[in-house]
Amino acid sequence: MGDTTPSSLGNVYLFEDLSETERAPIEKACRWRRFAAQEQIIDRQGEARDVFFVVEGRVRIVNYSLSGREVTLDDVPEGGHFGELAAIDGQPRSASVMALTDTLLASLPYEHFLQTMKTHWPISFKVLAALTRIVRASTDRIMDLSTLGANNRVHGELLRQARCAMIGDNEAMIAPIPVHSDLASRVSTTRETVARVMNDLARRKILERTRDGLRVKDVSRLEAMVEHVRGE
Repeated sequence: MGDTTPSSLGNVYLFEDLSETERAPIEKACRWRRFAAQEQIIDRQGEARDVFFVVEGRVRIVNYSLSGREVTLDDVPEGGHFGELAAIDGQPRSASVMALTDTLLASLPYEHFLQTMKTHWPISFKVLAALTRIVRASTDRIMDLSTLGANNRVHGELLRQARCAMIGDNEAMIAPIPVHSDLASRVSTTRETVARVMNDLARRKILERTRDGLRVKDVSRLEAMVEHVRGE
């Protein structure tokens, strides 16, 4: 990890509607740092309250059980942000964050972040929308963990990823192919269960591994399987 030459926040979602002049004081207040793949960025329960913006790369938000098992909460791609919870409520970090790839981050002290929200109301609205998505995703996850079996949770996660990677009315291409351990971490199961479920879906002609990624050949059928179990 090391310092780097300051760059632009122009590709960060929160600031994309600001002019260069409006972004300039925010960029000046940031600290710019590079992290190598798999390097830890922040620790759960840490006291720092900076907000981070992913200028290049991708990071993963995780927690760990008492036994040390990793539980993936979310991935934040280039243009995203994280750390706003601690900035807003002053409490310790709620999760750990690590770099998935070589990553360039800009960190903004919480005082500047809160002032920016006050000065630019569209940014405040985007932060509220992001927090709302977190609440909704957490609610869905709690319901799935409480009501679905492991196989069905894998189906649900594959469906979620497919909906974000549609290439037609009823097909999706998830790229790169999800790693079994990552899927298992997301839905609180084992790699063996994930492998078994994906092999079963392949036999049913719903999934197909290709050179480009994991092709979901029949999203509607996968959706019907999930909705049937959820009772939707």
